[in-house]
Amino acid sequence: MSRRGRLIVLSGPSGVGKDTVLRKLFDIAPKLRYSVSYTTRAPREGEVDGVAYSFVDQATFLDMLAHGEFLETANVHGNLYGTSRQRVEEALARGENIVLKIDVQGAAQLRDRVPDALFIFLEPPSPEDLRERLRSRGTDDDEALRRRADDAERELNEAERYDHRVVNDDVDRAAWEILDIVVASRDENGDG
Repeated sequence: MSRRGRLIVLSGPSGVGKDTVLRKLFDIAPKLRYSVSYTTRAPREGEVDGVAYSFVDQATFLDMLAHGEFLETANVHGNLYGTSRQRVEEALARGENIVLKIDVQGAAQLRDRVPDALFIFLEPPSPEDLRERLRSRGTDDDEALRRRADDAERELNEAERYDHRVVNDDVDRAAWEILDIVVASRDENGDG
């Protein structure tokens, strides 16, 4: 029987570069798998349904929630996000190591539901750096930027609850550090 996979949870404030670091991580560690979350938010330019997220309307999301289809859910900046229980369980059963990119709300839910998951928090070099990254994305108006900055401050206060913290001061370095953490945790658990 093959070994069960490991759930790896990556969180961090909006604008910290989670997607960029994950792209690099998957380039250097192609055996890691990404779990595509569901969301009610509209796709951003260049996002493909089923790749970045599975985009659904609110009614569909709420129906899925009512039927217990999510491992975790979060309301982030007024949009709903959720991780498919079935997608994750099937991948872990196949022995795949699954990476979830989720908000601190979802991570808090998973600490109770999946206690053997590996929790990694991606943080900016400084709060000022994060504010500049958010502004430079050009995807939000002033009110949304304020809301994201307030949420980021709250999220940064949650970093201490994670197993590991990685500063995204360089994408390549941060991705390699995450991979080192994943490999070391597998070795510590005797999972090879």
